[in-house]
Amino acid sequence: MPIDVQALFPKLVNLLLDTVFVVDEAGTIVFVSDACERLLGYTAEEMTGTVILNYIHPEDLELTRQAVHKVMEGEPHTDHENRYLRKDGGVVHILWSACWYEEEQSRVGVARDITSLRRADQTRNALYRISEAAHNAQTLRGLSTGVKAVIGELFPGDNLYLAFYDREKHRLRVPDWTTGNADGWLEEEVHSNTALARVLRDGRPRLESRNQTQTDWMGVPLISRDLVLGILVLEKTMEEASFNEADLKLLQFMATQVAIMVERKQADEQLRFMAHHDALTGLTNRSLFHDRLEHALKSARRNGSRLALLYLDLNNFKHINDTWGHEAGDEVIREVARRLQSDTRQTDTIGRVGGDEFTVLLTDIAEPEANVDKAIAKILEILARPLEFGSTSLQVTSSIGVAVYPEDGDTVRQLMIKADTNMYLDKHRQ
Repeated sequence: MPIDVQALFPKLVNLLLDTVFVVDEAGTIVFVSDACERLLGYTAEEMTGTVILNYIHPEDLELTRQAVHKVMEGEPHTDHENRYLRKDGGVVHILWSACWYEEEQSRVGVARDITSLRRADQTRNALYRISEAAHNAQTLRGLSTGVKAVIGELFPGDNLYLAFYDREKHRLRVPDWTTGNADGWLEEEVHSNTALARVLRDGRPRLESRNQTQTDWMGVPLISRDLVLGILVLEKTMEEASFNEADLKLLQFMATQVAIMVERKQADEQLRFMAHHDALTGLTNRSLFHDRLEHALKSARRNGSRLALLYLDLNNFKHINDTWGHEAGDEVIREVARRLQSDTRQTDTIGRVGGDEFTVLLTDIAEPEANVDKAIAKILEILARPLEFGSTSLQVTSSIGVAVYPEDGDTVRQLMIKADTNMYLDKHRQ
């Protein structure tokens, strides 16, 4: 008995792994093979009679319209790529082969799912670019910007949130991408009972749903050596889109690579910080303070402005060490540093040059005598507050010497010597 190929044809079409669409001149789907359910999550009955452009990712809509126009003008397409939205909100990358049949007034297209191929290509490229960003970035902030760009291409249109976790303070350090400041940071508290807090606490990735059918938030911890260094979060901006387990696995894979780079960059920054800052107080050390003073002098010469250098030496500090021990002495030094940092201008530079000696650089002082006197009075006031060490209340005073540019010198050495000399004169007057 001869085989009726014409009768078998619809069955053969439905056996294809790729999805076959037949669309009329208005863009309405008049036939779609059963593979559409595997591709987009809709049954053939659900899609038939609907407009095919309604399923396209909004960012690809215009390019798809242009491709459709070319096909209907008689130019067959065999390599057009675009993205479609699944019924569950996921995104599918599709490679199309399409042709317009004038006699039937219909467009026939065959859609192949190439999502896994595109994701593999994107992942390889992303790994290379993250490694490149880590190599080129001088700071953790610079690395953060590179990571944002790379992950933004993997998940276009989604909002990225990257933060680094301070476990002791239970706070997050977040790159400030809202301004043009390339070095800007923000600090945020970690609020309990939030999805973000649970990711940080448990060290496990999470998908969070806006409603019962859509998942629009996913967070992945940055973990290295079993320590949570931070978190990567993505949020959907389109209501009709959502994340799935494949997206979560991809972000988790990227987070693993990012965490390695972050740990290295944090270690590099710590080494650089230790090289230029005092280990006990975190203030700039002598070397960095001299460098800041040199730059301030160059700026003052260029702009015709003035600056002042204050040299502080704590009075009777040896007595504190001898009476209460070096632990008490260290606590006094740390507390003096904290008070100087909290009660001076952000534009001022504070340094510890050694022992119980501190320096303060005041820049852009319009009226040196009034501005300096005000700064000294404020410093003496904050140091005069009792310092509690255990059950002991200590009183700390300081001798302060001043040097003003340009009256007292125009080099770092001249100003340091003048301020140091004036500090000893002040000490002898007390």
